Amino acid sequence: MLVGLVGYALLALVCAVAPNAGTLAAARFVQGFAGGTGVVVARAIVRDLYAGRAAAKYFSRLTLVFGVAPVAAPGVGSLVLRFGSWRAVFVTLAVIGLLLAAAAARWLPETLPAERRSTGGLAGTARTMGSLLTDRVYLGYVLTQGLAFAALFAYISGSSFVFQDVFGVSGGAFSLLFGLNALALVAAGQANARLLDRFGPGVLLVATLLVGAGAAVGVLTGAVAGNPWPLAVALFVFVGTIGMVMPNSTALALDRHASHAGTAAALLGALQSVIGALAAPLVGLGGEGSAVPMAAVLAGAAVLSLAAVLTLARPTDR
Repeated sequence: MLVGLVGYALLALVCAVAPNAGTLAAARFVQGFAGGTGVVVARAIVRDLYAGRAAAKYFSRLTLVFGVAPVAAPGVGSLVLRFGSWRAVFVTLAVIGLLLAAAAARWLPETLPAERRSTGGLAGTARTMGSLLTDRVYLGYVLTQGLAFAALFAYISGSSFVFQDVFGVSGGAFSLLFGLNALALVAAGQANARLLDRFGPGVLLVATLLVGAGAAVGVLTGAVAGNPWPLAVALFVFVGTIGMVMPNSTALALDRHASHAGTAAALLGALQSVIGALAAPLVGLGGEGSAVPMAAVLAGAAVLSLAAVLTLARPTDR
């Protein structure tokens, strides 16, 4: 965690002083690897300490960061750009990275005892990843989460264009809608922690995906009809469901591989990011002047996410 955070901060400074686009792209690419350690290690730490419903509860709390960050980041970036150039964004990232490194050094203890640590090196990690990819249930949860993340990225990448350019919504009104959706995600994540006292994460995951798929179809219906307000309501419901999908699917996936929590979390995060990254260009390929491309990608990913959990993972009440 410490190596990743310090490396992330230093690479952000390299991006800030990059003399050309090639250097910026290369530094940013490597920075992605450094930043990925935070997501992986945070999940592994929770799995080191908790299992089952308890783990799902703590992942619900992590939703405050994992879920809100990609939704809030564009707004924060725009705010920084009001006071400086694009280089100021990377200086801000460097400061955040160093502050997180200091906090981790001060308050984050080691959670994996020496006797439980893997000594297989890269070859052992590769073998573990191979076995993970043959675990149908684990792969089902990975695809469930990745496709849900892709639907979220379709919303993030396309909503500004849809509401402001297609429907003519003002910048202030769109910012309010965007903020309300982020609030829905946070609230659902915290409600998930309470609901886990009564229901297992498997039941909550399937129920939430059903609601999310229905809301996603509502988004598509509103887009086809050309009416922004039913679309906005359906988006509010859909984004809220992500706050419950992420913690439950993560807990169920990692619960199967406690002895290799770090590798399982790394593969989960990597595949989630790869699948999610496909959503933005798909939205762009749909053309301009219509809300349908964003809505179609979002609805398709949401329905496929539900299909993955029902056909591959098939969770039971736990």
